[in-house]
Amino acid sequence: MQAASTETSQKGCFFAKRTIMSTAGKVIKCKAAIVFEAKGPLKVVEIEVAPPKAHEVRVKILATGICRTDDHALNGTIQVRYPTIPGHEAVGVVESIGEGVTCVKPGDKIIPLCLPQCGKCRPCKKPEGNLCEQTDFFKNTGLMYDGTSRFSYKGKPIHHFANTSTFTEYTVVHEDSVAKIDPAAPPEKVCLMGCGFSTGYGAATKTAKVTPGSSCAVFGLGGVGLAVIMGCKAAGASRIIGINRSKGKFAKAKEVGATECVSPLDFKKPIHEVLLDMTDGEGVDYSFEVVGSTETMISALASCNLNYGTSVVVGAPPSASEMTLSPTLIFTGRTWKGSVFGGLRSKHDIPELVSEFMAKKFNLDPLITHVLPFDQINEGFELLRNGKCIRTVLKM
Repeated sequence: MQAASTETSQKGCFFAKRTIMSTAGKVIKCKAAIVFEAKGPLKVVEIEVAPPKAHEVRVKILATGICRTDDHALNGTIQVRYPTIPGHEAVGVVESIGEGVTCVKPGDKIIPLCLPQCGKCRPCKKPEGNLCEQTDFFKNTGLMYDGTSRFSYKGKPIHHFANTSTFTEYTVVHEDSVAKIDPAAPPEKVCLMGCGFSTGYGAATKTAKVTPGSSCAVFGLGGVGLAVIMGCKAAGASRIIGINRSKGKFAKAKEVGATECVSPLDFKKPIHEVLLDMTDGEGVDYSFEVVGSTETMISALASCNLNYGTSVVVGAPPSASEMTLSPTLIFTGRTWKGSVFGGLRSKHDIPELVSEFMAKKFNLDPLITHVLPFDQINEGFELLRNGKCIRTVLKM
């Protein structure tokens, strides 16, 4: 077991010397936010975090974002093992490593990866694949690879969430789920790379492969939707239409690259017909659904060109949802694609994306509307549910 050195801490990795010298190989007591049952409140309590086992990494969380998926975990619209520690969008520093870990060392700044990259399964070996078979999103065990948890509260195990669990001062992840990043990267900004920004930006640049001069429509102008707009702009799209029921986010959408915005509430006809009218009956080249509604997914598909248009599903739908649509929507040639984590290969692409941010190729400031201390996590969720924020970041 290795712990971060005193020298590393002096270089700005936010460790106190007493922590560096005393925690490796030991159980750490720290604050964490636990949801004990569906639709129950988040409770900030003191938990115990066990040392990492072989091929695992224990991480001190520095900053973590509040994502809509975390809210789905709280209200039970996605399958979760309770009790659990949510959170999956963060930046941290490696506190200690288990036997056999070679990709990071104590003191490294990292992003925990909700979508692992083991490099061994079939999706990882495919150039266009990224849905690593080690992800817990579908297996839903809420446990480490060995079938146990590293968290406990009052002597009882607490489940992990999305291979990460970042609503805690310390977490343990498998080495498949860590990406080493630039040590100078600001945690409260690049934590968005752990999910929201990467998912949206990658959906445009990697999944859809938006082309220069093309037209795009983005349904949903939350944090991920705004990141889609930024990706479309970076790819050279000449027209980017933002669609949102509330007009309160139109100014922010235009700030990051939308050329125009419309609200479905302003029209009596279906929104896809409005978009067809706006494009002389052609439809857009690319459409993106970033709401997670089956109805909106069909509208987004119908709004792109009937022959060469591409529509990408980015928003995560509720677990039990289904849809019915006419096969003619795709028979004519449309491409309908899903996008998990923006199609990005996490361990490989996230460090590169952070480097692009550090080179000022894009600005994350417009996406971060609130920064709160960790103890105010419930206030952060209220901001999300009331539509009063784009992204709230919690600093530990």
